Amino acid sequence: MSRVEELSSLPSGKARRRRAPLAAMEARSVDAIPRGAEWQYEPKWDGFRCLLSRHGETVDLRSKSGEDLARYFPELVRAALALKASEFVLDGEIVVPHGKAFSFDDLLQRIHPAASRVKKLSQETPALFLAFDLLKTAADKKLAASPLRERRPALDAFAKAQFKSNPTFRLSPVTTNYTTAQKWLKQAGGGSDGVIAKRVDLPYQAGNRDGMQKIKKFRSADCVVGGFRYATNKIANRKVVGSLLLGLYDDKGLLHHVGFTSAIKQADKPALTYRLEPLIAPPGFTGNAPGGPSRWSTERSAKWCPLKPKLVIEVCYDHFSGERFRHGTSILRWRPDKAPRQCTFDQLKQKAADPMKLLK
Repeated sequence: MSRVEELSSLPSGKARRRRAPLAAMEARSVDAIPRGAEWQYEPKWDGFRCLLSRHGETVDLRSKSGEDLARYFPELVRAALALKASEFVLDGEIVVPHGKAFSFDDLLQRIHPAASRVKKLSQETPALFLAFDLLKTAADKKLAASPLRERRPALDAFAKAQFKSNPTFRLSPVTTNYTTAQKWLKQAGGGSDGVIAKRVDLPYQAGNRDGMQKIKKFRSADCVVGGFRYATNKIANRKVVGSLLLGLYDDKGLLHHVGFTSAIKQADKPALTYRLEPLIAPPGFTGNAPGGPSRWSTERSAKWCPLKPKLVIEVCYDHFSGERFRHGTSILRWRPDKAPRQCTFDQLKQKAADPMKLLK
């Protein structure tokens, strides 16, 4: 949400700025899906987490970090005002459909400082709100204090009464079946990147991670090291590598920058720097290159050293979209047995997931 924080405020119609009703419940990252009668499971959606509240004619959309999102999603404000219920707080995820999947890239484009652009995109790429918790209603203003095993049935009833005639709101599925959760994790993709496990015996854990765990599906890819950036801090008064810039070849033989990894052990940086510096030579990337103009780029982010395409590294990643790794990757191993030209986009192709089926 750092991008949200950098942008100026936009008008949001009837939505007025208010304090969030409470802090969003956080998730603790774990390696495996927990088992037991105290857990329920949901798909982990790849969108913007949002606490959506309505009080009369006032609607508030609040990000997990507390930023006002209503200005960027006026269609969600209108949809919330169209519901019959005039007082409620929902916890959920904002996503933008693209075909049968959800597009995080289209979602990012919605965060724009120009009101005219926001209005245009709200019509061209309208968002959905996937509800997975109900924290307050007119009849129960302290619903968040109830355990999840009571809140979820309340959400199901709320959705049945409110969402049927309002397709902007969808009910996120839930299961207590461990096998189903495993299936969701295995099929993650296209807008769902894992599984969320929640304790059914606890009230809403506002601002902490005690009641929720997240399990992501990770994959690996072999990439060419097409360049690197020096670290801000020196070791023994010498500049050392801070991050490696990763590349993949397209079917025309062009090497495109697709992401980075900064998961380099401090003790390994001096030796790795000695290994990389003799390979410094332009152009590094012959297709898309790092450091291009962006409203989020800085002087430091534009400085990088191109390398001859000699080194291959296998990295672990969680999400690939828009021809790039969405987040930083972690290093699994160096691949001296792999030819750089073998590092192509083809290895990242996977069967397209259809997360919309989960919402029916």
